[in-house]
Amino acid sequence: MKTFDINLIPAGHFFSKPVYIDDEFVLVSQEMEFTVELKKILIEWRFDSVKSNGEPQEMYREDDSDSKNREKLFRNDSVKLAEAKMYYLNFRQFARDVFVRAANKNNINYDTIGEKMREVCDKVKTDRRFLLQVQKDIRADNDEDFLAVHAVKSTIVSIVIGIYLKLPAHRLIELGVAALLHEIGMVKLPSRITQSKTELSSKDRATLMLHPSIGFEMLKSFGFSMAVCAAALEHHERENGSGYPHKLTGDKTGLYGKIVAVACSYEAITSKRPHKDARGGYEGVTDLLRNKGNCYDDAIVRALVFSLSIYPIGEPVMLSNGVKGTVVDINPSDPRYPVVQLLDENRSDGQVRIIETRSSGIHITGPLTDNI
Repeated sequence: MKTFDINLIPAGHFFSKPVYIDDEFVLVSQEMEFTVELKKILIEWRFDSVKSNGEPQEMYREDDSDSKNREKLFRNDSVKLAEAKMYYLNFRQFARDVFVRAANKNNINYDTIGEKMREVCDKVKTDRRFLLQVQKDIRADNDEDFLAVHAVKSTIVSIVIGIYLKLPAHRLIELGVAALLHEIGMVKLPSRITQSKTELSSKDRATLMLHPSIGFEMLKSFGFSMAVCAAALEHHERENGSGYPHKLTGDKTGLYGKIVAVACSYEAITSKRPHKDARGGYEGVTDLLRNKGNCYDDAIVRALVFSLSIYPIGEPVMLSNGVKGTVVDINPSDPRYPVVQLLDENRSDGQVRIIETRSSGIHITGPLTDNI
């Protein structure tokens, strides 16, 4: 190993290989910054040199051998994303058909929806990160389509939360059914209200707030379980009793209603509506965190954050080294530091570069809101 005089090492640089105090003790790994504070501490401890097989460099660059296994996992992402997009569009069409049937024929089939949800749960378990990424990029085809899009996105996020909470398979399916149908009462309201591009009058607002009760009665008449019916009724209730239609507090609402409330709110924040533009996933998560303990169940918000990350999958971000990236997976240990694909920067073999962001190395400094 080479020996480096501590005083000559530029502060704020990264070594291309681990740095050692002696032949065995690792001082910093290659993704950790050699800071001014670290230099001061070493000098105070009377160390005048360190050892490394690498060289100091201004920006952290992973060694190809260190990142090879990780990037291999992401090599076929383009194929998986294309498959996820097709699946998502198929699921959206299924949701459209359900809502049209409920509106026009006043009937939907429990067995058909249950079987579909079993399939969806399996798909989310295997392709979670791909579905989360494509659903961020796919918009409603028109204003009338927002209900099906909202239902599908809320369902996927609800199932992701349910998986984190380790719900058994039959409850995960039931949760998915509840999430898909939570807004079913909207099909009985006038389109001038549900698709309004302007602020509603107090009278129209009161009419809109009837949809949970309408949905509850519809689902009950269709023979759905009481847990599913209750979720439709309770998804706009809030932990502090500020919601509607009955101003119930958290101790009086069920688990499915609490999960759908969080998933539904996250989806509403991050999606375009006839009357508003979409906001970013980072804003959606932080908005819910700010309401933690007041409007939403703490455990459910925590499940959302650890399932999606502070910067959710698909979020364009700026990194601390000045490089732009896109979040491609979570870090199950710390939602602040997800896995990021670097944009406009490939490996020497042409493959995409994937890094694990870290508190002590390259980290996200913020979302690229212009890309939303």
